[in-house]
Amino acid sequence: MASGLVLSAAAQTPAAPAQTAPAAAAPAGPARIAVIAWELAVAQTNEGQRDFADLQKKYAPKEATLKTLNDEIETMTKQLQDQGSTLSDVERANRSKAIDDKKKQLDRETEDLRNDGQQDMQDMFSGLQAKVYDVMQAYVEQQGFTLVLDISQQQSPVLFASATTNITKQVIDAYNVKSGVPAPPAQPAAAAPEAPKSRGLTAPPHAPLAAPAPTSH
Repeated sequence: MASGLVLSAAAQTPAAPAQTAPAAAAPAGPARIAVIAWELAVAQTNEGQRDFADLQKKYAPKEATLKTLNDEIETMTKQLQDQGSTLSDVERANRSKAIDDKKKQLDRETEDLRNDGQQDMQDMFSGLQAKVYDVMQAYVEQQGFTLVLDISQQQSPVLFASATTNITKQVIDAYNVKSGVPAPPAQPAAAAPEAPKSRGLTAPPHAPLAAPAPTSH
């Protein structure tokens, strides 16, 4: 069976929007630097979690259909293996062809689901990150930061950062207040391990919000 889809907000999102207006002159004195896990900040806003859950609901029926088709293929394959020696050459060939046809159908429909899901996730994340960026910019200007580094990038130049310089949670909280979107309902603890089994969309990142940046690449 075709492998399950791996679709995260971090995988295919563009960089943070560029500033549209000239930056204000930096105040005299030493630079104040902050770090942010940008993709985490966007994905873990209440709005981001809500929109992601809506996408999961949208694709759940299709995922269920693909799971049913995959189970059917596995059953037919096992039956052919168990009964193959008792079947005529014609019957064995017919069953093999039926299995191959269903595998091709599964591959096509899985690819369609992957493409549709990636596009929807891309559109959702791109629109949301532009709004979060505006809140982040207002926050750092209010706090007097002169530089913000994104520690969520794989090639981030940050080797270490104090937890006190990480503004990820503060930006998330500020955006939640501005958006007015309530926090999503808590999920039962027992349900958490089931999330990776989803065929359509994987959950947004859930890294610690206040941890220092990694010490190595």
